[in-house]
Parts: sequence; structure tokens; C-alpha cells
Amino acid sequence: MKLLDVKAPSDLRGLSYEQLNDLAGEIRDFIVQAVSETGGHLGSNLGAVELTLALHRVFDSPTDAILWDTGHQAYVHKLVTGRAAEFTQLRQAQGLSGYPSRSESNHDFIENSHASTVLSYAYGMAVARDHAAHHGTTPEHRHIVAVIGDGSMTGGLAYEALNNLGHSGRRVIIVLNDNGRSYAPTISQLTVSAASTEDDETDERNTPFADKIADKLASTLTNIRLNPTYVRRQRRIEQFLRDLPAVGRQAERSVEAVKAAVREFLQPPGFFEALGVRYIGPIDGHDVEAVERALRSAEQRSEEGPVLLHVVTQKGRGYLPAEDDDEKHLHDAPVFDPQSGPPKAILTGYTQAFADTLLKEADADPRIVAITAAMPGPTGLLPFERRFPDRFFDVGIAEQHAVTAAAGMAMSGLRPVVAVYSTFLSRAWDQVVYDVALHKLPVVFCLDRAGITGDDGPSHHGVYDMTLLCKVPGMRVLAPSSAQELQQMLHDAMTLANDGPVAIRYPKGTARNVDDANVGSGLAARRLVTQSAPGAKVAVLAIGKLVGNALKAVETLGNDVNVEVWDVRSCQPLDPDMIGAAAVAETVITLEDGIVEGGVGAAITQHISAHVAEAGGIMPRVHTMGVPTRFISQAKPDAILAELGLDAAGIATAIRAAAGR
Repeated sequence: MKLLDVKAPSDLRGLSYEQLNDLAGEIRDFIVQAVSETGGHLGSNLGAVELTLALHRVFDSPTDAILWDTGHQAYVHKLVTGRAAEFTQLRQAQGLSGYPSRSESNHDFIENSHASTVLSYAYGMAVARDHAAHHGTTPEHRHIVAVIGDGSMTGGLAYEALNNLGHSGRRVIIVLNDNGRSYAPTISQLTVSAASTEDDETDERNTPFADKIADKLASTLTNIRLNPTYVRRQRRIEQFLRDLPAVGRQAERSVEAVKAAVREFLQPPGFFEALGVRYIGPIDGHDVEAVERALRSAEQRSEEGPVLLHVVTQKGRGYLPAEDDDEKHLHDAPVFDPQSGPPKAILTGYTQAFADTLLKEADADPRIVAITAAMPGPTGLLPFERRFPDRFFDVGIAEQHAVTAAAGMAMSGLRPVVAVYSTFLSRAWDQVVYDVALHKLPVVFCLDRAGITGDDGPSHHGVYDMTLLCKVPGMRVLAPSSAQELQQMLHDAMTLANDGPVAIRYPKGTARNVDDANVGSGLAARRLVTQSAPGAKVAVLAIGKLVGNALKAVETLGNDVNVEVWDVRSCQPLDPDMIGAAAVAETVITLEDGIVEGGVGAAITQHISAHVAEAGGIMPRVHTMGVPTRFISQAKPDAILAELGLDAAGIATAIRAAAGR
């Protein structure tokens, strides 16, 4: 069968295993070609091909709910649910989402692109299923299948849900897709693949004999536990022991203790069973027949409560450039030539400026340490890790832990720099407020991918950081408008942090470059343009990336507009000199690439009003421009900014209107 002939999961069920292997190869070729033309998540999907085929042959989606965490491993799922023709528009405006999308297909249940959430979704859906079944409105046989990567299992929310699933005994089938990686290698002891790194690989002849025996026994034990006859007999034995007069419960517990001891010796992930989740595995995730057999066993055993199937896969499988990528196995990729593969990822723009400056600051100050949540490469920390391995900490997909760990380090004399994506810091909001800010601790937050980010859609735009962080008592929030401003701000932050936390937020992509004479310092704003002309005076107060757009807008207006442009630099606290200058303008326009409602523009308005009330005068009209309070769909960042009126043309139009031109 050809891939384009697969219109629904049912089309897979009549195929032989030989045909499935051929289809798996075709799917890998298709994904490489599609991602090479649009960019997207590559390695994780190449590793999930056979697993996805097996899932859709065993379970009846969408009657059975197959849930993906994170959604970037769901390309194969999209293909076998009839969306192959739409991959030409993958991650494009109005095109196919890079994640599951409820608006695209009834096979997609959760639009999940933040990690570690799927087990909580699964628990909630199981509660609803059981409730409805009790009232006769939903078939009792419906399965909830949650696919979670080992990287996502480093997130605390996953453990909260796992504990709740085991305690409640809800019928959920968990598939642990273990490829030993999140973005970087997985920070966890619950992964088989993580232990199989290049440094740890040894020749078969050098493997200790005891380890060979243990591996063989573990494999044999897994095969026994997958045998339906064994499962039925085990249930009968358990019931027989339970029914023994007087000693029944003791006998049953003794047998369970022996079984648990064997599991702990042969299968360390017996950890799951201690939480009340039955464990099967590990299984070769690239053997469709073996995965199907294991899934059917899990399906049968799920009647007893939650069961976890541990599947070992290889990220980037079948595409040599991905297999050879030591950093991330081409987790994500830009547009590239599929014959040669993507060029090696290099740091650019603000991320490069951050990486270079952090090294310089750390050379001068041994207190500086760097923390990231499974993203050392994208946040620019790999050079720091290489130079200061003992001062670098990757805590896995665990932003809450990262922030409170930073608090502990700061309490004990270190100067932690927490480097995360803007959109992911919101997962640690409680910790930022009560573990860091309440204690006035010297933690520096460096937020990459702030503002409109583009192709990854609503979940990845970093548009909440300013609105949230500017409300935190004692927090200083800085937004650089150039690479050089970021360098200066990071330097200044090391001193500013003496009085409490500092956040620096900067966008994805290229950065403006300016000379040393055009760089500010500390918490002061900078007046960049003063242009006198007849007509109403317009003060433009721009933040971060939008400073460049504001300057381009003024260039297009010529010299006949009475306008001045400020680089706000410090979003919290606001520079009183800038507020005073803005208060005497007829119109003030604020520009921010974050949520405008309750954002920095709103704070500027309040400060101007207070200044006018104290000093006397007339309150200027204030026009706050920014991101509306709605989810912003995927598209190129410049296209989104243009749609929002935040490009140079939109800003020029706003200035003309304010100046009466």
C-alpha cells in the first residue's frame, strides 16, 4: 500500500508485516522531504513510525483516544489519519499545524505542545469515560492511550498524574516512548536509551557476564508477562491465594513481594509498579509485530488498572544526518536539502550575544552558574557547558524545579542565570513569585524567544512575560533592542541582582547591531530620535524588537512630523525622565510585542497620568499598541506583526494619524 492511499487508520489493519515495513520506509522518506521544504520537527517523528502504525492497528481511533505528549511526535499520526496531502503547508499560515489540532481532525484530542501534560489529560478523560459509562452514555470498552516521551517524564506534572492514576486505578494505557532524549539527552534514571550513549557503548565481548545474564532474564521475563496464558494463570493463582482461609492475604502478599524483588533486580522501571501502575517492557519500538503484541497485552491487562508499556526507539531513525546529530538528532530543522541534511545549527542574533556575554561574565565572576530546562542548545548554553561543566545544570523538562533550585543556589551565595524560552517560564510562575522574588534573591532570568515567534503557533509565542513579570514586586524587566544592548543588560544584571531578581527578554531571529555610542546602561531609557516640525508632538515609546520597526517607520515619514522615539529598555521600573518627556506630548504611542491589555503600555499610561496630576498640565492621548488577548495562529513573525499593525508600515500609519497628517 502507498502512503497516499492511507485515508484512515483502518486502512492499516489488512497489511502484512512486510507491507508495514515498506510503508514505514515510505513514511520516513515522506517526512524528510516534507520537513526539508517547510521546516519542522524531524528526529522525534522518524523515531515514532512503527510505534504509531502499531497503535493505530491495535486501537480504534477516534473511538479509542490516542493522546500525544508532546505533539511534535505526531506527524506520523497525522499521515495515517488522512492528512498527507496537507503536508505541503506544514507550519505555514492557514496550513497544517506542527502539533495535534482539534480543528484539523477528530483523531486529535489535545493541542499539546508543552511537555508532561498528557497523563493528566488521560486521567481526566478516564474519569469522564467511567462516569458516562456508569450512566450508560459511553461504551465501557473505550480505551485512553497516552503516549509520553522519556523527556516529558522529567516534568513534575507527569509524576503527579502518574501517582493519581496508580492510586485511583483508572483504566489508562501509557506508552513510554523512550529514545533517551528530550531536546538534549534526557536527564533521568527512568530511561533505557539514555544509558546507551556513545560514551557508554562497549564491545559485546567486554560486557560483564552477569549483565548479559540479567539482560537475558529481563527479556525472558518481559516475554512471559506478555503471554496471555501467563496473565490468565496469574490471575487465577492470585485469586486462589486470596481465598485461602486465614493466610490468604499473607500468601498473596508474599508472592507479590517475590515478584517485586525480581522486577527491581531485572527491571529498574519497577518504580512504576510501586505507584500502582503495571509495567511491561522494554520493547523494541521499531518491531511493529512486537509492539502490537505488547499493546494487546496492555489492552487486556488495563482492565485491572493503569498499565505502562515501555517502548525503546531511536530518535532520527532511518535518516543518517539525524542519526549522526549528537546534539539533538535533528529534533527540529529549518528548510534544508534532504540529500545532504540541514546545516549544523549555529547560534545567531540575540542568542549568540547572550552566549558570548555570559562566558565573559562567568570568566570574571566565579559565582555565576547557568541553569536550563532541557534546552542547552537553543538557549545558547552549550559553550558555557563546555567551558564550565561544573557550573552548568540541565534539570530536564522541569521549569518549576529549575527556578526553585536557582533560588536555593542564590540563597547560598551563587549568582544563577536561568535560561529558558519565554513561553516556558510561565510554567514556573509560582516559583518565580514566591521562591525567588519574595526572598529578593539574585536570580537572573534570560528569556529567549520572547514576543511573536511564528511557525510553532499559539503555544510558543512568548507574549505573556512582560505583563506577568512586571507585576512581580522587586522584579526588574529589561528588553534589549540590539545585540549590544543585550550584552550591556546582562552585564548590568549581575549588579542589579544584588537587590533582587532581574529578567531580560529577547526575541528569536536576527538582532539589530549598533555601535557603542548607541547603547544604554542600567535602568535608563534612551531617546533615539528628536524631530521637530509643525503640528502635534508624538512620543513613540518602543520596547525591544519594536524599536527597530519604530525607527524604520520614522524614516519613511520624512522630516515634517514632530516626533520623538524612545527605547524603553527597562519595562519595570520605568524611567521617570522618559515619563516626564512623554507627559508633555500631545500623543503618546507605546509599542510592545506582548499582551497589550495590562501590559507595559498600560503601566506607562498610569505613570504619565500620575506625573500630569502631580506636575500639572494636560493628559496626552495614549495609544497602546501590542498583541491582543487572543491565541495567535502560526505564521512568519513579520507577517503576524504586520497583521497586528506592529510593522514599520503600521507604526508609520499610527504616527501620521496622531500627528494629524
